[in-house]
Amino acid sequence: MAPQTPAALSMGRVAVVGSANIDHVVRVPHLPRPGETVLGSGYTQHMGGKGANQAVAASRLGADVFFIGAVGTDAAGALAVESLEAEGVDCAAVARIPDAASGVALITVDDQGENQIGVAPGANLLLDPVQVAERVAAAEPSVVLAVLEVPMAAVVSAALAATACGARVVLNAAPAQALPDALLQSRPLIVVNADELLEVGPSTGGLLERGAEAVIVTRGREGAIVVTGEGEHSIAGEQARAVVDATGAGDSFCGALAALLADGPELELAARMANAAAALSVRRAGARGGMPTRPELDAYLRRSPSV
Repeated sequence: MAPQTPAALSMGRVAVVGSANIDHVVRVPHLPRPGETVLGSGYTQHMGGKGANQAVAASRLGADVFFIGAVGTDAAGALAVESLEAEGVDCAAVARIPDAASGVALITVDDQGENQIGVAPGANLLLDPVQVAERVAAAEPSVVLAVLEVPMAAVVSAALAATACGARVVLNAAPAQALPDALLQSRPLIVVNADELLEVGPSTGGLLERGAEAVIVTRGREGAIVVTGEGEHSIAGEQARAVVDATGAGDSFCGALAALLADGPELELAARMANAAAALSVRRAGARGGMPTRPELDAYLRRSPSV
């Protein structure tokens, strides 16, 4: 576990609405083709879920993070909450759902660090939209970050509650699916990768026309593109050292972006810094293993010409 960020670096408050899972990870020489069995070289268990991962990424950069999600009353749910609390994330709003299994993800990671992921959401799908709205309002955040591994009704409820309290909405539209008008009317800042955009969009211009504040398209090693009504800004890829595990790189980007925006930087600068955080995250195993603290990110940025 990475060291916690000192309180002196505390930034704005971020409410994260999303999933919490346990990741079961097998290292393989190459990703299996359909019907193929591949013998792995090792198995590990990590804490995961896109929402929980992004909460950790934001907390490590110094944000005051409030997590809104659902787990079962099983041992996996207790472990998921304990791991978040150990990272300084406030879990008072996490619902414990009786007779529901906590979410799990089955992940294979190859020798190049690429991955395949299958998720059984479990209790994540039982997150109550009314309770979500109440908890967002109670948190009084400056940024609300949501992912789509929980019911769309809960995401829409979070976005509307964020708008009502004057908070900025950041939506990681993953796993990709069509976005309802009610969600886009909250003027979210949407983060997708190039493949997800085709299903969510299908174009950045279309999302902007429907109400999005901006769209960020992440491109892995090739960086990202920030698209606003004023035009496009390209962010160059970071030259990360050998990739150990790309799992969670997107979560690192989104959590870092939300934390940085809560602290006030303009969008393009925040996106450039978030891209650097994502690059740092692939150097260690596990979705959260390489997520940087603010001192680690600042030290990297002093050496990098990208920001």
